[in-house]
Amino acid sequence: MPGPHSDLARLRAALTVFFALDGFIFAGWVVRIPAIKEQTGASPSTLGLALLGVSAGAVVTMILTGRLCRRFGNHQVTVACAVLLSFSVALPPLTHSALALGAVLLVFGAAYGGINVAFNSAAVELVAALRRPIMPSFHAAFSLGGMIGAGLGALVAGSLSPTRHLLGLTLTGLLVTALAAPTLLRRRPPGPPQAAEPPRPPEPTTGGRPTASTPPRPRPDRRTRALVAVFGLIALCTAYGEGALADWGALHLEQDLDASPGVAAIGYSCFALAMTLGRLSGTVLLERLGRTRTVVAGGATAAAGMLLGSLAPSLWAALFGFAVAGLGLANLFPVAVERAGALAGPSGVAVASTLGYGGMLLGPPVIGFMADWFSLPAALTSVAALAAIAALIGFATRRATAQ
Repeated sequence: MPGPHSDLARLRAALTVFFALDGFIFAGWVVRIPAIKEQTGASPSTLGLALLGVSAGAVVTMILTGRLCRRFGNHQVTVACAVLLSFSVALPPLTHSALALGAVLLVFGAAYGGINVAFNSAAVELVAALRRPIMPSFHAAFSLGGMIGAGLGALVAGSLSPTRHLLGLTLTGLLVTALAAPTLLRRRPPGPPQAAEPPRPPEPTTGGRPTASTPPRPRPDRRTRALVAVFGLIALCTAYGEGALADWGALHLEQDLDASPGVAAIGYSCFALAMTLGRLSGTVLLERLGRTRTVVAGGATAAAGMLLGSLAPSLWAALFGFAVAGLGLANLFPVAVERAGALAGPSGVAVASTLGYGGMLLGPPVIGFMADWFSLPAALTSVAALAAIAALIGFATRRATAQ
């Protein structure tokens, strides 16, 4: 009994490391976007098109990653994508045109999309094996990694060139992968054996148990597939805000509120810190409020915070708004993925994750065009609008989820 428990604990630790590494590398890249924009001479709309390379690479890879995971295993794909992600983050500073930037971001996006599908699938299996609603803790690790990556970016923005900074991320990513990969590769079939022992009927209050059933299960009916799509839409609405703040938050603070590059980078760090704290308390919150109240309260809080963050006339009010938005968005994505998995197993998780990360990656280029048409602060209010829509969807589906 201690043996299997110890194996699961090590596996959880290794997966947590990869979630954190993903957030760390992604945040390290996004805080240098203003410098890369200046280096390439791109306008907001042209930069938005270049950032579409991340979206395109990620979405295409997400569609294929499910098959790769079934063929080679979630853990093997996680490790391979972590290596590719570490190498590809060093490429953007080597470009000097928006076209070249978009091309290298296709590679970065492919690695980012692949690792997110792979380690979310592995986490779902582990949640089922442990039979505890710990999904928010993995996403807390992603947010914590993002906070650390953004904080370090803020510290080095004035002293290190983007080339040296992102090369440092490459070396860090390869080192962390080398240390954490053996644990994953030695424990290929993580949770299925343990998840297959208990009876299959789902418990409404147990967040992760039904999400990792690899044994055959009935094909979801039309109503179930529609509900999975609805939860995917919640994930999309909330992840849109993450992507928008990651790619445009620092630029908004710099160009609209006259913040220095270092202080502007703190904006995403505030957002990531608040999101981390919210996700660390996610399990307790879900147990006390239930999923519907968590989604409705979180969406409303995020909408209010983002309105403040995008329209505030002072830097500190905007930073506070970013933090409130992060706190509100914290648990919406994990809840959406969890509910989709409870309804339709791993295929439900894949649908919700793909829609969610698609929203995260497609949001920034949309905001780029809106910034050209209106202004960047006006464009960022779309984050508040979508957070409010997520809250409304959560309320409208309260009977279907019985939470």
